[in-house]
Amino acid sequence: MTGLFNLLPEAVTTARADSKDIILGKLAAQFAGVYNLDRDTVLKRIVEREELGSTGFGRRIAIPHARIPGLGRPVAAFIRLESPVEFDSADGMPVDLVFGLLSPEGAGAAHLHALAAISRMMRDETMHEALLAAPGPEVLFSLLSNVIDRDVA
Repeated sequence: MTGLFNLLPEAVTTARADSKDIILGKLAAQFAGVYNLDRDTVLKRIVEREELGSTGFGRRIAIPHARIPGLGRPVAAFIRLESPVEFDSADGMPVDLVFGLLSPEGAGAAHLHALAAISRMMRDETMHEALLAAPGPEVLFSLLSNVIDRDVA
């Protein structure tokens, strides 16, 4: 996928989690497996960013993100949780949609543009409902990639 970040089909999944820590661990493992990154480095960077303030921005959505040394371009992963999990979100609501973003360490503006695009997509009520209703990872990827391709075309 071209554009602000790369999102591969295998980076989109559904999962069960009981805590924010488990979600972040699953997200780090997903990034590591799909994009051939070091899981511990990814987890450390995501946790460091979470310690600055929750990336749960409300409406049951979290966008954990970090900058990773040696990464060539921004990459994304998406998890729809089987049931909502407490995430210290701004609105106090648990999350069930988690859209992770990793960017190269020096990607200042590119990282912010990618975060803004993800935020816009996730705030769209029609998209939000479609993601919650999608039957599985294939449909989730199709929904996400169609919006990403349209927004960057």
